Amino acid sequence: MLDKLFINGEIYSMKKEGEKFQSLGVKDGKIVFLGTNDEAKNVSSKELIDLKGKMMIPGMADAHLHLYAYCQNLTFVDLSKVHDINEMVSLMKEKVKNIKKGDWIKGVNFDQSKWKENRFPTLQEMDSISKDNPVIIKRCCLHAVVANSKALEMAGIGKNYQAGSGGIVELDKDGMPNGILREQSTKAFDDILPDPLKDIEVQKKIMQDVLNDMSSKGITTIHTYAAKIWQYNEDISIYKNFEKEEKLPLRVTVCIDELFEPEILTEEKLNNPYRKVQLGAYKIFSDGSMGSRSAALKAPYTDDPENSGFMLFTQEELNNKILTAYEHGLQPAIHAIGDRALDMTLAAIEYTLKTTKEKGMTDEEQKKRLPFRIIHVQMIDDNLLERMKKLPLVLDIQPIFLCTDLHWIEDRIGKERLKGSFALKTMENAGLIQTGGSDCPVETYEPLKGIYAAVTRQDMEGYPTEGFLPEERLSIYEALCMYTKNVHYATGQESVLGTLEIGKFADLTVLEKDLFKIDETEIKDVKVEQTYVAGNCVFMIK
Repeated sequence: MLDKLFINGEIYSMKKEGEKFQSLGVKDGKIVFLGTNDEAKNVSSKELIDLKGKMMIPGMADAHLHLYAYCQNLTFVDLSKVHDINEMVSLMKEKVKNIKKGDWIKGVNFDQSKWKENRFPTLQEMDSISKDNPVIIKRCCLHAVVANSKALEMAGIGKNYQAGSGGIVELDKDGMPNGILREQSTKAFDDILPDPLKDIEVQKKIMQDVLNDMSSKGITTIHTYAAKIWQYNEDISIYKNFEKEEKLPLRVTVCIDELFEPEILTEEKLNNPYRKVQLGAYKIFSDGSMGSRSAALKAPYTDDPENSGFMLFTQEELNNKILTAYEHGLQPAIHAIGDRALDMTLAAIEYTLKTTKEKGMTDEEQKKRLPFRIIHVQMIDDNLLERMKKLPLVLDIQPIFLCTDLHWIEDRIGKERLKGSFALKTMENAGLIQTGGSDCPVETYEPLKGIYAAVTRQDMEGYPTEGFLPEERLSIYEALCMYTKNVHYATGQESVLGTLEIGKFADLTVLEKDLFKIDETEIKDVKVEQTYVAGNCVFMIK
């Protein structure tokens, strides 16, 4: 007897386009039956669930986010809806009223490209928030911070300050800091700001609420990343405690940005549908972000001709960093946004494969290793594409970045380079595996909004009407693959997750509407009705 039997559904396996069933059966956390409603009449189960014609797909995933950081941000001032500098200052001043003199004030998720001034605030504007409290605001991309004078003083940043390798502290003509810091320099604040989730009860409450909300968005798997550069820590024990208490509603792969010992997983563990927490990739930053003009480009920014971004490492340093991780048995996952960063990242991967082969690693041994992960890949050209096709890669893409970047990306890189920007269809046609993510807290973790962005290439208001570089639109099936089956290639779990097939884990998402039968502009508004992990219901719409 089965544990659950779903009938009367539009059940898309995602194994291949168009393959669907009417009924699905679950036993011991795995799919054991797929068929028609008539065939289901011969199957007995403890629980019968009528899908009433609703769409069922494999559980959706987010291949790249920062969950702990997002939970921290919920305790700060959210600047994501701010329209100008005065509004930002007013919001931050409200926070000042509720804290004591000397306490830190932090604002998050600002995007100056959406402000009417289209610039970072000045030091004087930041000082107008408070002279007695250290104040910082962090850009949505996480790669830039603006501080007031008190915060600069607390961090020891004064006249003629030397930022050091991998960071930028902007100075005025007199050598005084103007309050703007980029990349590794932002650590000056992250290292001294108290962690708002240090109180375990506060931490558990906020994280539980967020995890439950993710389930309500149809998410059954996340890959969450530490980013020590910003004190964005990830502690696998937090998720294991949720799992032990049976309060973890999804699968969590924790990716760390310092060397660690890889997990040795037995066949029994790999095939256990109830195992939810594991270690994942080793994160490496190579460059910055396009929004803060710190992504490393081959040629200067069109709107900043003196600047072509910068790399955090030399080619030799990046080669050695990736090689060391690979030889340690880890899966390198490299942040690379600009075309120069991607070029150097590919060179480092090529170097690693060549060097390990020269040291005696066989082709077969390399094939057994997890693919290298490259995160973002926002700019490509023909040469970079051809090199990627020859390497064992998974590309972790954030289609929802399009909704923000399409408004200013041409200003940044010009019309000629634009055609290689967010080239999702080109990379799809090249046979590259692309996973879907959000980089939350940079953007929302709602997968359906990411799918909408990949399919329409419009912002949430439907601009532009024809879509940004419409020839790079993905089909609904291709976009759905990014957020379902493709994600599990990154962790080598494609044999047990990602498609609805007999023997695979019963991670399931039920949607109120069939994405293949509605106008693509409606995708972002479709509601999730039910979410299951290993056959257990973790969300049902009330």
